[in-house]
Amino acid sequence: MHDAKSIFDSGLEPAEIEAFFEDSAERATTPCGDGEMVWRMWGDGPPLVMLHGGYGSWRHWLRNILPLGAHYRLYVPDIPGLGDSATVPAPYDADSIAKIISDGLDAILPAPARFHLTGFSFGGLIGGHVSAQQGERNDRLVLVAPGGLGITIQKNVVLKKTHQTAQPTDELERHRQNLAALMFANPDKIDDLAIYLQIESVNRARTKSRQIAVTDALRRTLPSIKATMDSIHGGEDASNYGQTSEREKLFRLIQPNTDFRIIPSAGHWVMYETPEAFNATLLELLQNE
Repeated sequence: MHDAKSIFDSGLEPAEIEAFFEDSAERATTPCGDGEMVWRMWGDGPPLVMLHGGYGSWRHWLRNILPLGAHYRLYVPDIPGLGDSATVPAPYDADSIAKIISDGLDAILPAPARFHLTGFSFGGLIGGHVSAQQGERNDRLVLVAPGGLGITIQKNVVLKKTHQTAQPTDELERHRQNLAALMFANPDKIDDLAIYLQIESVNRARTKSRQIAVTDALRRTLPSIKATMDSIHGGEDASNYGQTSEREKLFRLIQPNTDFRIIPSAGHWVMYETPEAFNATLLELLQNE
């Protein structure tokens, strides 16, 4: 059995690393419009639901599955309209997407079971709505650089359009540049695996998450959340440029005891760029009384 270090240092190709996690996962499906929402599960212990970011999939969590799965039973779905999950019925918003996830959670983890939940970026926005819908069942909610706070981004992030050329090398370079612009603080951390995971996720994306992420949908939902709420951000997150203190103030206005953590030298995809620091921080937050 591989551990977190050996699998990523094994010399395997990105597709082989992805296949290792696919093969080791348990799968379940729940209704999603006219199709199914796909869930992957790893590990043993108390339940931890993990929601990925916009234009992403379960792959956003690849570097966190083994360390976190040593402590928790991980429930890692593809959000409706992303990854392998069916297209979300239109028209959709944060509430309707969250309702599909919440209903699915009721089916695969029935009440009265309780759980923790962490959501990254768009998954944090949707996770806040899932938490509000689940009420007392959600013990702790850890929001990782969430969208939907209605805070104006002070840094203009320009992303290159992909699928613009038949040349594979140019396509790879466009994805690398997008990762450097938005997802990573240190471009040297953008390895072949990161680019592969980005392409695999973006190519499956049908839900237009940005049109929801730029609203204040999460901000309006925060007062309805019953779970203990904490937050993690990369210290050099382009989507959080100049907003750190405003975000912290907002969270603590809702829950004064919110534990607001900054991981230095990390960008938006903090759990991939600095996995050891992120995993340790998340485990500490989840295990706080």
